[in-house]
Amino acid sequence: MTVRVVLADDQPLVRAGLRVLMADTVGIDVVGEAENGAQAVHLARDVQPDVVVMDIRMPGMDGIEATRMITADRAAARVVVLTTFDDDDYVYAALRAGASGFLVKDMALEDILTAIRVVAAGDALLAPGVTRRLIAQFAGRAGPGPTPEWRDIDAITEREREVLTLVGRGMSNAEIAASLFISTATAKAHVARLLAKLGARDRVQLVIAAYDAGLVSPPR
Repeated sequence: MTVRVVLADDQPLVRAGLRVLMADTVGIDVVGEAENGAQAVHLARDVQPDVVVMDIRMPGMDGIEATRMITADRAAARVVVLTTFDDDDYVYAALRAGASGFLVKDMALEDILTAIRVVAAGDALLAPGVTRRLIAQFAGRAGPGPTPEWRDIDAITEREREVLTLVGRGMSNAEIAASLFISTATAKAHVARLLAKLGARDRVQLVIAAYDAGLVSPPR
């Protein structure tokens, strides 16, 4: 299956560079480009991509508001935000807005392509390393936009609470399974039930729910 991608960034050189890099990649097709959030929203509606690679800082409508508008429809494109780790204070707000993950602009090409495929497949980009550090840095901050209301969070089982805590720490299903001495399939099933019970869009939102519920605290 070919992943249809829209690139949203106000810097033409960034868009051109990503487009050239993806041009020879089997299974990924750039179907549109936007230089601001409003254009990204319109393109997402018009060309119906699988993934929008979204810069945060753009003139007019920024990437956070554009992400919120695009992801308001559960059947719409999934969004990966583009950020610079050292100076971007809006990543957590973008995750709250519905983004399924993020990329750092100086990531290796193969990592960017992998991220796009992971998100297109319906998962969230919560890899160890840079993602875990970003989640820890921004978790608990009161960013722009409303806090999601987590459905039935008080009704989850003790085991599901343990799994949610480990998801909040950035663990993969395999890591959760090893920590709780269960199979990876069982860990995956617990995560799926948490998504359904809490009404969370994806794994990123489960991380946010874990912090909101006080199960995980950002490091001091």
